[in-house]
Amino acid sequence: MTQSQPRVRGAKRGRPAKAHGLDLKETILDAAEALFARHGFYGVTTRQVASEAGVDTALIHYYFGAKRELFDAVFYRRAEILNDDRATSMTAYEAAHAGAMTAEGVIAAFIAPLIERSLHGAPGWKNYFALVAQVNNTPAWGGETMHRFFDPVVHQLVDTIKRALPHADLTDLYWCYQFLTGSMMLALSETGRIDQLSDGLCHSSDLEAVRARLFAYCAAGFEAVVAKAK
Repeated sequence: MTQSQPRVRGAKRGRPAKAHGLDLKETILDAAEALFARHGFYGVTTRQVASEAGVDTALIHYYFGAKRELFDAVFYRRAEILNDDRATSMTAYEAAHAGAMTAEGVIAAFIAPLIERSLHGAPGWKNYFALVAQVNNTPAWGGETMHRFFDPVVHQLVDTIKRALPHADLTDLYWCYQFLTGSMMLALSETGRIDQLSDGLCHSSDLEAVRARLFAYCAAGFEAVVAKAK
């Protein structure tokens, strides 16, 4: 899957050595990711990112350019990994269940890689999912950003579910994806809302509880909408 890869400048003569430069880039991206996740794009300055990363502000401009280019680099870094994970997962599911796919199976193949990254990946993944949830709900430019970085794998999801539910109308499937992505990103954001709402009965950090319920919940929505349209 391809996305619009942001420009990241390389090291030059008199600048940090390549290996050291790559380490610095990762340090800057980690710091920016954490700050953007907590405060949003407009609530963060490059000076704050530099302070968090322990580098000079000029180094951020050298490696990434302006703040929006830094933000795009943060977004791209993990989007590429997630897109590969989900594309591979859905392709494997379809190969193993040819002619017997279910909406729940396809949705599980699409969402499970995100849960796995959050459960077992580096701590930065939780920052990233919180950031994606913010962007997904930003009217001004969130849709354009999600379009640039995630559309191909979403189209694969819709196309695969269409093969699992051949009588489904594409319009319904896209609306159902709209509802799925809201549920998925809220669950992965681990906001603590359900902890308070349920008086401690449920915990937003319990992603195994999410896994046990989210796939079936989303699939039932797809199936109900498709059945109603018949």
